[in-house]
Amino acid sequence: MRSICVLGSTGSVGVQSLDVARSLGLKVSGLSAYSNVELLVEQARQFSPTMVAIGDVRAQARAEAAFSELSPAPELLVGPEGLVQLAASRKHDIVVNAIVGFAGVWSTLAAIDAGHDVALANKETLVAAGSIVMERARRAGVSIRPVDSEHSAIFQCIRGQDRDAISRIILTASGGPFRDRRDLSDVAVEEAIAHPNWDMGPKISVDSATMINKALEVVEARWLFDVSPEMIDIVIHRQSVIHSMVEYRDGSVIAQLGTADMRTPIQYALTYPDREEGLASRLDLSSLATLTFEEPDLSRFPGAGLGHEALKRGGVAPVVMSAANEEAVSLFLRGKVRFLDIPDLVFEAMDSSSVVREPSLDDIVRADIWAREYVRGRCRPCTR
Repeated sequence: MRSICVLGSTGSVGVQSLDVARSLGLKVSGLSAYSNVELLVEQARQFSPTMVAIGDVRAQARAEAAFSELSPAPELLVGPEGLVQLAASRKHDIVVNAIVGFAGVWSTLAAIDAGHDVALANKETLVAAGSIVMERARRAGVSIRPVDSEHSAIFQCIRGQDRDAISRIILTASGGPFRDRRDLSDVAVEEAIAHPNWDMGPKISVDSATMINKALEVVEARWLFDVSPEMIDIVIHRQSVIHSMVEYRDGSVIAQLGTADMRTPIQYALTYPDREEGLASRLDLSSLATLTFEEPDLSRFPGAGLGHEALKRGGVAPVVMSAANEEAVSLFLRGKVRFLDIPDLVFEAMDSSSVVREPSLDDIVRADIWAREYVRGRCRPCTR
């Protein structure tokens, strides 16, 4: 029986990954959360992992007390080092990385170095360190299988095709909750996290609302599929039925369609190259009256263009973009900055950052720290 480790198991993708694992009859060998001890204990009670990890060291005492009541009690690991140790354990066949934020980079690298295939939902892994991660995966002989619906769609569309014949990758975007709203000056947090099509966590929902999620996906696609930035386009597709497309040099376009259910790409990442009976509802083509496609409005959503700009600048620009956005979104969710401040702060951080052409991991870490400090410094006096 195959065994999986789910990092970030208490988040939206993590919870759905466990739904899939249960339906496939997979053994769950490891689980992790940042600080949600209560849900993690409940998951451990259901799936009986041999190891669990808590990222927040402040929750250690609470976690020790809670897990001691389980029989048998799993091994408890704590802090960033604990997450890395869990990802590297030989007990797993595949690691699902659903951690949100830059912390996920280290777990991905640890899993790769341990020889594990990675089902990747952590955007920052490839945005911050795409070149390093993909080269290390190549050397280790492991696969990076995308969990994002868009990249999973592309992954499926290029399977069995001549990679040299690809002329364009087309990332679809729902447009988020404000695609028809002209005035974005007074957006409330509750509005920004209310996605019209998908059920996601707060950070990812805000990224969708600003459309910076597409900027991050552009960078991911560049590394996942080894294509130039000029070959990656974004199109607004409100219905979220086509999850992305690939155009070939003969003009053929192959698309992947499905319902808006993250369990489908999660399952494909876990069962690849096979396909099993899935949990998602079937797509009723006869009910689809219209499928629409539009160019993104960069004047209203300038964040959508950040990915191409970051790749054009190269070096540490992508990690600065990602870290600055993560910090700006955190400030927005806490009511410290306005919605429209988010892309402005990311642009400013990219403009102010140092130029490092071929960054090492140490350079990437320094750039990540610098970008966060820059955004916090710019917003010290900010109030909504």
